[in-house]
Amino acid sequence: MATFRAPDGTLLAYRTFGDGPPLVCLPGGPMRASAYLGELGGLSAHRRLVMADLRGTGESAIPADTSTYRCDRLVGDVEALREELGVERVDLLAHCAGANVAAAYVRMCPERVGRLVLVTPSPLGVGIAVGGEDRLAVARLREGEAWFEEAFAALEEVAAGRGADRHWAAVAPFLHGRWDEAAQALDAAGAEQRNPEAAGVFGGEGAFDPEGTRAALRRFEEPVLVLAGEVDLNSPPGAMDEYAALFPDAGFVVQPGAGHHPWLDDPERFVATVAEFLA
Repeated sequence: MATFRAPDGTLLAYRTFGDGPPLVCLPGGPMRASAYLGELGGLSAHRRLVMADLRGTGESAIPADTSTYRCDRLVGDVEALREELGVERVDLLAHCAGANVAAAYVRMCPERVGRLVLVTPSPLGVGIAVGGEDRLAVARLREGEAWFEEAFAALEEVAAGRGADRHWAAVAPFLHGRWDEAAQALDAAGAEQRNPEAAGVFGGEGAFDPEGTRAALRRFEEPVLVLAGEVDLNSPPGAMDEYAALFPDAGFVVQPGAGHHPWLDDPERFVATVAEFLA
């Protein structure tokens, strides 16, 4: 575990795995400790993974000003981490809501970013909508799974705006390509690893400027990889294809049979795809 100071003095933490040029990894959640990323299925065999705990999560300190949990205000922390690593340009990998932070960083500091990997990214910050029918269509691909009927009924309630805690819990299998012990463990750890107060501020008023961010991404000429999961309910492939189209030089890959955490569903395929891009 290593630490550094954010511009406002908040003590932030990160872990590293592997050797070679750094790949800064921004977790999702939003505002979930980076521990859930593990070593991204073994990607640490190819790059030095720098797993950042965003402020108020994991081993990073709670800031004096909790309004700094807002997505756009986390950009300064990413820039401070780059300076801590002593590199002029940094490769970034972002998962889920972490992609909103990555996109904001690209907008503010495009000259500091090398290659960019977006893994099942949240499209909220770029204004791409994912509707209830989009999610239901992806969910229907899982028909035949032992848990499908209960989970699909709960998903219909969520899509209709009637989702209660029990419904959200029931749809969890849809986020994974396989609802096995590893997936259930990752899901169960979420409550402990996530900072709900920070999550509530993350997407608050003023956090996103979709039009401005989209314009900035269209000017970003470095290589980008957008990786989607074939059965990902959270970030469906159709929306991910639209996301990739925002960049001048983006590859778009759909990992077969994968959900929202593709490194867990098929580590070998995930690592091969990302490592080839980064090479």
